[in-house]
Amino acid sequence: MTSWSDGYVTEIGYTHGYYRELAPSLQRFALLSAGFAPPRQQNYLELGFGQGLSACIHAAAAPCRVWATDFNPTQAFNAQDLMDEAGLDGTLLDDSFAELLARGDLPEFDHIGAHGIWTWVSDESRHQIVDIFDRHLSIGGIAYLSYNTLPGWGSSMPLRHLMCLHADLAGAPAQGIPRKVEEAIAYANRLSSLGAGYFTTHPEVRERLERMPALERNYVAHEYFNRNWEPMHFADFANWLATARLDYATSAHIFDHADEVNLSPDAQAMVRETGHEILRETLRDYFVNRYFRRDIFQRGRRRLSALEQNSLLQATRFGLQIPPADVSMTITCAVGEVGLQETIYRPLLQALAADGYKVKTLLELRGLLPQLQPVQVWQALRILVGLGHVFPGQDAAAAEQVRDRCKRLNRALCRRARFSPDFVFLASPELGAGIAVPRIEQLFLGARDDGHKTPDDWAQAAWSVMLGQAFRVRKDDRTLETPEENVAELKRLAGEFAEKRLPMLQGLGIA
Repeated sequence: MTSWSDGYVTEIGYTHGYYRELAPSLQRFALLSAGFAPPRQQNYLELGFGQGLSACIHAAAAPCRVWATDFNPTQAFNAQDLMDEAGLDGTLLDDSFAELLARGDLPEFDHIGAHGIWTWVSDESRHQIVDIFDRHLSIGGIAYLSYNTLPGWGSSMPLRHLMCLHADLAGAPAQGIPRKVEEAIAYANRLSSLGAGYFTTHPEVRERLERMPALERNYVAHEYFNRNWEPMHFADFANWLATARLDYATSAHIFDHADEVNLSPDAQAMVRETGHEILRETLRDYFVNRYFRRDIFQRGRRRLSALEQNSLLQATRFGLQIPPADVSMTITCAVGEVGLQETIYRPLLQALAADGYKVKTLLELRGLLPQLQPVQVWQALRILVGLGHVFPGQDAAAAEQVRDRCKRLNRALCRRARFSPDFVFLASPELGAGIAVPRIEQLFLGARDDGHKTPDDWAQAAWSVMLGQAFRVRKDDRTLETPEENVAELKRLAGEFAEKRLPMLQGLGIA
């Protein structure tokens, strides 16, 4: 009998992650950064939404009507439950791609996105995804997909083959996938420890294997143990999407836009000399040995004039997601360790944090930094977005439109933090996206929302939640055991939160 899952791991759920590149506001910025006109923001479709956190956050924070589907009914139920609790008006389905294509009620979509689906489905499912783009993506609309790519994954493909073979042939069916994963990892580690030539020839694979025990098991199961798993060269991927009349526009990973931190000067020259965009992107993949791509393709892309691009960028708002003091002035990237110029980055970070972390347009930031050249502000801002320290926001009217929706979702997520460590993101109306907020901080926000006034009160409220479960504070790489230790550390954390993080969350419309 054929399984409804078609070889996809469904026994263990996917992670409750949030994927920033799915956010319409970031996709819009990526297009502007690359010099292309962004689409409207009316309808949005996410394919294969996993546990649905991204879909729910965008249903709350983006000025779009959100549709999303995931063929795993358990995951669809989890997402629908959260959306219902927050009173959001999205449409969540448990349709397969074939069932989605058969529906007669789908609108035209301006954004269709799929995080990490393409690599792990069959060719039949890939054809269906392309058909969805072909039939339902609007003119000027964005198709976003992330996928495992080559050459980065080339050396690790035999490792995946070995682990899957062990799970299939040596793992007892009654053990379940979590136990099979553990035993397959142990088996591969044993082979590595015996000096197998594959691992000595490819030390990067040995390092990948050694890091695996620390990864979440649901991530490892979905990454390595699905029946279908095909990393793909960029050129082959582009050929798939060409049948839906889609052209490559840019990477949604903004750090990829900065050749100066990814390529040596000689490599940059070789890329510039290469006329064909498919070959240019392939060169970049080879220079950085890329293993994961986050691509934006567009139907009917339109290149902006320099004046149009500058006008739209100047009106784009940006929000800081990290206290300025926590930003390192040294980054590790493809070309090695690079120092950020403090005379540019420190004033820019202070300007972003000014006025209670109020989200500011590029034009406003340039006005606050007369000592810097406009190009310096722009280049530094793009790097900070790529690092995840800054997020491109949406306009003030859109932020006001979604403010109440975000408030309802964030309350629901903070309530869930009382029982689960899974949902560590909240929705920002100013950014139109989610940002990371750890579980303990969500407990503080929940206590504050319940009327507790001081950081000490938030700490006591958090401890009252933790008392009835195994959840305890960790400090200096150890779990605190006594009530006194936990409460003392919670009070310290709450005070630090009130001073450093709360003002930022207020500026982003979260608190």
